[in-house]
Amino acid sequence: MKSAMQKILKPDGRALIVAMDHGRDWGPLPGIEDPAATIEKVVDAGADCIFTTYGLAKQCGHLVNGRAGLIVRIDGYASAYREKWLHYSSWQQLYSVEDAVRVGADGVIVLYFLGAPGEPESLRVTAQAAVEADRLGIPLAVEALPCPCEAIPDPSDTKAIAAASRIAVEHGADMIKCYYNGKDDYAYVTETSPVPVLIAGGPVTETRLEALQMVRNAMKAGVRGVFFGQNIWRSPDPVGMVKAMSAIIHDDMEAAEAEQRFLLK
Repeated sequence: MKSAMQKILKPDGRALIVAMDHGRDWGPLPGIEDPAATIEKVVDAGADCIFTTYGLAKQCGHLVNGRAGLIVRIDGYASAYREKWLHYSSWQQLYSVEDAVRVGADGVIVLYFLGAPGEPESLRVTAQAAVEADRLGIPLAVEALPCPCEAIPDPSDTKAIAAASRIAVEHGADMIKCYYNGKDDYAYVTETSPVPVLIAGGPVTETRLEALQMVRNAMKAGVRGVFFGQNIWRSPDPVGMVKAMSAIIHDDMEAAEAEQRFLLK
């Protein structure tokens, strides 16, 4: 498992993972209309890993092989045209871990929805994926997300994020993808997770510096990297964003310096 994880996390234990699974919910979005071109661009710029769907791995995985890691999503349910994000009524495993490995995956990922109607199914999927991934010797990342419900009035609460992350670990996660709330107590999430925590990028920020500062602040709180999508490939300068984020993650560069050095003016 350690050698398999090294295809995703670099020798410093950190990673810049470019997320490109958004098409499974929304279809083509600005920046990923041509997924092959986007993958080539961000891999050339130095992305450590690509995270995408089974279909894009099948079509574009050859562009990643040997140049960066590849994580494939193996679960799902309805598109955004049917059910709202974080309000899923059900969830299921769509592909086996073996299916993902067949299209070149170095790791797989599933979602866990804490507090949502689909939570029980997402936990069953997590557990089953963990068993399959262990059998094949590849890491399982779990996107652990608190969902709005009576017991979770604020899904951005640090303890809610920590609870979702820890429950995912208890069910077999080797790596956590979760939201970053920017709060002073966020280190509680990383301190209570026995496995690496990486943050999701979320919506496009108002400025590029805001996205870079998010990464820097999260790294200071103990995260081991990012799964960033829209804040990279919807940027006017995705290559510069990859280089800037990589410098923050791997070289502990400050956000303002990274913006000045790598991004087009």
